[in-house]
Amino acid sequence: MEIKPELLEKLELLEKKYNAMGQDLMSYLDGLLYADYLTYWDYIHADTLLSLQNPKTGFPDEQIFIIYHQITELYFKLSLSEIRQVATNEKVDGAYLLSRVNRINNYFENLVRSFDIMVDGMEPEQFLKFRMSLLPASGFQSAQYRMIEICSTDFIRLVAKDHREELEKSNPSITQMFEHIYWKAGATELATGKKTLTLKQFEEKYSDDLIRLAEEFKLTNLWRIYSSLSAEEKSNTALIHAFKMLDVNVNVNWPLSHYKSAVRYLQKDPVDIAATGGTNWQKYLPPRFQKRIFYPSLWNEQDIEDWGKAWVKREVFGL
Repeated sequence: MEIKPELLEKLELLEKKYNAMGQDLMSYLDGLLYADYLTYWDYIHADTLLSLQNPKTGFPDEQIFIIYHQITELYFKLSLSEIRQVATNEKVDGAYLLSRVNRINNYFENLVRSFDIMVDGMEPEQFLKFRMSLLPASGFQSAQYRMIEICSTDFIRLVAKDHREELEKSNPSITQMFEHIYWKAGATELATGKKTLTLKQFEEKYSDDLIRLAEEFKLTNLWRIYSSLSAEEKSNTALIHAFKMLDVNVNVNWPLSHYKSAVRYLQKDPVDIAATGGTNWQKYLPPRFQKRIFYPSLWNEQDIEDWGKAWVKREVFGL
């Protein structure tokens, strides 16, 4: 059999690669010879993936609830992968940053568009019954969503707005700011102001990890990377638009999709918040209360004043 020059070239390159690592190419070729062909189901671990849905009740719609939340976490993982690529790339330019932020926006937009699976896809009667079997677990406890927030902006932007201005004056540490992070107020009991079990569980498991992540991304979060670009690149309208859309997707569209679901399935009386793990979703989810904005300098005063109103006009009034 004739050995084609292209094959010889590949073998020489492989030999150089393995020699540089002190490895024997022939051994690896033997392994390739005897290895089975890769299959789709083995590559993506289809059997394992499809075995990860373990409902706690006999209601069929609980499977919708589980699978959608698992899909959500996978999209969050993709978003964090994009952010870490930006943070660890030593030569980030405007074009590269734009491509990665656009990817993250695509992930969130897919999640927001598909949220109707949750809003319209489950029978309210089933949801209200099986949801009570899951307490105190809550989507509030998604650590990856908190990680995306931390890696997207300076940590001070995540401080509850009632404490933000005061803390900005004192050059606070990450630990000090973490005590006043906005989402803690969303998981307190209305009657007593005490932390819910939902929040206690989350803090016990993730607080140290989130503080470490905030320290790691203090100088490499997306806003800092954007700020390090040249004036010409920072003024690129496509890049500015991408960052503004990220701000809206994470801080408006995503929480308000949850709000829409909560309104669909839960009563509006504050006493009926048990099915959210005890979180006060009516005060916590609407962006107008939190005014949580990653990139305020990219918005004008009216945009900030009307934060979240565009979603309400579109989704509630159809305007």
